[in-house]
Amino acid sequence: MSRADDAHWMARALRLAARGRGTTRPNPMVGAVVVRNGRVVGEGWHRRPGEPHAEIHALRAAGAAARGATVYVNLEPCAHHGRTPPCADALIAAGVARVVAACVDPDPRVSGKGIAALKAAGIDVEVGVLAERACRLNEAYLKWTRTGLPFVSLKTAMSLDGKIATGSGESRWITGERARTVVHRLRARHDAVLVGVGTVLADDPQLTARLAGARQPLRVVADSRGRTPATARIMQTGDRPPVIAVTRLAPAARRERLAKAGAEVWVVPHSRGRLRLERLAARLAGIGMQSVLLEGGGTIAASALAAGLVDRVYFFVAPKLIGGREAPTPVEGEGVRRLADAWRIAGLSVRRVGEDLMIVGDVVR
Repeated sequence: MSRADDAHWMARALRLAARGRGTTRPNPMVGAVVVRNGRVVGEGWHRRPGEPHAEIHALRAAGAAARGATVYVNLEPCAHHGRTPPCADALIAAGVARVVAACVDPDPRVSGKGIAALKAAGIDVEVGVLAERACRLNEAYLKWTRTGLPFVSLKTAMSLDGKIATGSGESRWITGERARTVVHRLRARHDAVLVGVGTVLADDPQLTARLAGARQPLRVVADSRGRTPATARIMQTGDRPPVIAVTRLAPAARRERLAKAGAEVWVVPHSRGRLRLERLAARLAGIGMQSVLLEGGGTIAASALAAGLVDRVYFFVAPKLIGGREAPTPVEGEGVRRLADAWRIAGLSVRRVGEDLMIVGDVVR
């Protein structure tokens, strides 16, 4: 196979893998293609935890044609017994001649072991084809596995002059309906949505993904002193209870009131009265939340950036001018004193969403 052929078939495996978006967590999205004599003889993708992995679906589809074939898979085949048997063993038993993997799985139960098992069985293994695309597809899983923290996306909607509300606090709606639909899609693609209590008090949001059949995220409020009203819409909507993250500064009576109203109340450490977002993020990761969409105001955005938690930004910019010294901005807090210390954003993309612009980029560390 030529390098171009390898890239072609790996791209097909990645398209298959993407079909599992939103259904495979906490497992990664994986697709597999079995190719023999330049023809696909079997393919498949992982659908949900506990079900066969992509390689197994592809091998079953290929049957006896898998012997001597090349298998393209976007992530290293597993080599451990979990809820399903090792895929590396299945590939060996099927008699495949070659395995092309886009990237190594950082899970310590797998990392390098699947590749080593295949090589020990005499199978030719190549790693790295379309690695960048493959890593981006599973970026949340990869960060969660490597660091024990979720992949955090910061979303904000602002005017052309950088205001997220008027000086009186009015923010509905800065952007148009099409931009708001994109935000609902973002919510559905993330495991959790996080806001600060200021957003709850000002806007009383539901934080649900209001799209037909959408997967609903866990809704989380960072609320140091337990000020979330028991009557807030976040308490009354959604298909699972929200998490209200408080600190020991929240009076016991407020915690009890929130718990009785149906919230799951977490007590998180604080520093100088501010809830430690990195500790909240780690706890979310600990219950399998691989990705978090941060939708709060400028204060929580500044805290998340200062804590080094933000991986990507989504800035929706409306063709409006608000003005006013008192009008809030997307990132507040203390900011940086030197331009050299500013958070840099790389890989920017800009596209029209109705009348608005959506700017997306990755935070440089």
